[in-house]
Amino acid sequence: MISDDHEGLGTDLMQESSLRYLLGKYDAKEFVDYYNMVYQEYIAPKLDIKPNIHILDCTDLEVNLENANYEKSGISVSKHGGHARGYKMATLRGIYQDTGVIEEIRCDAINVHDYALSEEMVRSSKVLKPGDILINDRGFISRELMNYLKTTSNVDTYVPLKKNMEAYKYAIEEAKTNEKWCNHPNRNRKSQRISFVPNVGTDWLSDSPKNDVPINACVVWETETDEYFVFVTTDLTQSAKDIVRTYELRPEVEEDYRQLKDFWKIDDFKSTKVNVIAFHVVCTLFGYLFFQLYTTMDEGCKYAGKSFPVVLKGYQPKAQRFMIVYVKDMFGVFPLVEFMDIYAKCNESIQEILRPVIAQV
Repeated sequence: MISDDHEGLGTDLMQESSLRYLLGKYDAKEFVDYYNMVYQEYIAPKLDIKPNIHILDCTDLEVNLENANYEKSGISVSKHGGHARGYKMATLRGIYQDTGVIEEIRCDAINVHDYALSEEMVRSSKVLKPGDILINDRGFISRELMNYLKTTSNVDTYVPLKKNMEAYKYAIEEAKTNEKWCNHPNRNRKSQRISFVPNVGTDWLSDSPKNDVPINACVVWETETDEYFVFVTTDLTQSAKDIVRTYELRPEVEEDYRQLKDFWKIDDFKSTKVNVIAFHVVCTLFGYLFFQLYTTMDEGCKYAGKSFPVVLKGYQPKAQRFMIVYVKDMFGVFPLVEFMDIYAKCNESIQEILRPVIAQV
């Protein structure tokens, strides 16, 4: 938008101070909410994106441990040993065609527990629909949440059990007693055998047992190391093979996190201000989202399964110049041709103001 009030129109098309001024008007939560709103209310409906399988997970966004100036950061035990400072991001990832899209996020300090950060998001999310599937990691184990999703939202949960849980021990004992093992459906796991164990929910009770929904289990036996893994679901129609096939979709979100950190630099922050950090995170997520969606289209399907740096190596950009014009709180983005047309229609006094700007293009 072009305003006759041209006070403050400098020689640069966009100054760092102006960007800081604009970002200062919003807090971190507003940026996070904006991402969720834009995806859920505009992008997903327009493109008719309706995933029915979702993956819940969290990732740490680490910063310099010694720099205490990072606003609202926390300190926790690092997954690599020692301690880490930074933030944590919870995501709901929807499986869409041959890729995935990050549908909703929450952010907080790194020392906030995964479940505490994501519980409200899961309970209130608009992307979880009746009949959908939610795949969780061990950090999100909650009998109450499984009960809520099944009874209130009609969403089925898949989650691995911890080794110290009674339901884990019961499922393994039953699998050993029944001796009904079959091959793992993943051909790369030739040393693993699986067994179906129904009704393990009675060994995993909530504070209100009468509200507990039934759950079935798939026990996975790693024959080479004699280790056992137990995956449970509230979907009672699924076989052992179905359960383990569904849960094996979960590592896809780990690949998202790897790409976002290694190639998209989501945690390469240039400011210690928490609202600027949130803005950086959200902008990165939008870029990643649009790239993922592009790979599902006819024009971009050749890039499916490729990382961003690999795509850039062979990409030949088509030059198309744009103009960003801003005055105080008003701004507009115009293709150069359209801007020149607007310039031609302005009176002489406005043209004199715009000429130095055009000269920089």
